[in-house]
Amino acid sequence: MNLTWQRPLLALTAAISFSAAATHSDAEAHDSNLWQYEVVAADIEFPWAIVILPNDDYLISSRSGALWHIKSTDEQMTNVLPELANLWVDGQAGLFDLALHPHFASEPYVYFTYACGDLRNNNTCLARARWTGSELVDTELLFQAYPEKRGSAHYGGRLAFQPDDTLVLTLGDGFDYRERAQSLSDHLGTTIRLSLDGDIPTDNPFVANSRALPEIYSYGHRNVQGIAWHPQLQTLFISEHGPRGGDEINRLRAGGNFGWPLLTAGVDYTGAKITPYRDLPGLIQADFEWTPSIAPSGLAIYSGAEFPQWQDHLLVPALAGKHVALLRADEDSVEPVAKLFTDLDARIRAVQVHPRNGHIYLLIDAADGKVIKVTRQ
Repeated sequence: MNLTWQRPLLALTAAISFSAAATHSDAEAHDSNLWQYEVVAADIEFPWAIVILPNDDYLISSRSGALWHIKSTDEQMTNVLPELANLWVDGQAGLFDLALHPHFASEPYVYFTYACGDLRNNNTCLARARWTGSELVDTELLFQAYPEKRGSAHYGGRLAFQPDDTLVLTLGDGFDYRERAQSLSDHLGTTIRLSLDGDIPTDNPFVANSRALPEIYSYGHRNVQGIAWHPQLQTLFISEHGPRGGDEINRLRAGGNFGWPLLTAGVDYTGAKITPYRDLPGLIQADFEWTPSIAPSGLAIYSGAEFPQWQDHLLVPALAGKHVALLRADEDSVEPVAKLFTDLDARIRAVQVHPRNGHIYLLIDAADGKVIKVTRQ
């Protein structure tokens, strides 16, 4: 599938670039409290993820089923998504996350997740394809979540790599199947851990459990839509949607049960209580939670020279909250620092940090979605 589109983005960029004062409560985190915005892509229907290639080109996924390659030299946009016969686009279903192979220079693979199937039988798929510099070829399906379910909600779909060359994929509870998040016999409400080729690592926590699927890494999740490796703390952090309230930040632990739906600070959308419990033996309580809900939809760990005061902080984009939450983490706690970029007044689907210069990229969740680069003023 190839569709090329070229347009003069520079005029749009000049029209929308402006500086904005940070909203903050921590002076140390904001020794310089001005930044500027630049639109680097526009009119992308519900953008979901962005990766920055070594030559500074962009790959941007759209939930509606396009994977845009945007050249840094002339802003030419080309849809490079391979033909996916079972891609399912409906409601929350569609094309999701993107990630580059940890050794991309020698193994130029792009990993991507998507909803696969149809209305009555669907779940989350993980695939990868080789990047040639202009297109994706040799697509491989690495994993498909079990069971196939009805509906088009709560897929998870975020990816992160660990230093041991394994990947962790988040999987949602399917919305109507929340009790299954406490089961190890299927993938609903779990995270899984695979090798870079899709094999099951022999040191996964449930490999020796005959009643568990061996790829499961953790369980008791509702809909994890943010995951990132924290290099200083040497752990994976996740952000997770609660129902009405009870959004969470957690440190992902191998074999951990994160409690959903037995533990939550939120209530059902009807206002009904989901559980009377806030603590149960063997279940992991949240490191940090939001009530009311902000709808956290991604996660990045800041690293770079552009905003050194945010080094090693968590950046959590919020859909309902219309900001990026800045949080400080240490070995024992996670603490809120500031709400960033509130002046955009926009649903922010994802945040990405440029791996070489520390520029921040925000994906605006809308039918005419944008990708905005944030740099120091």
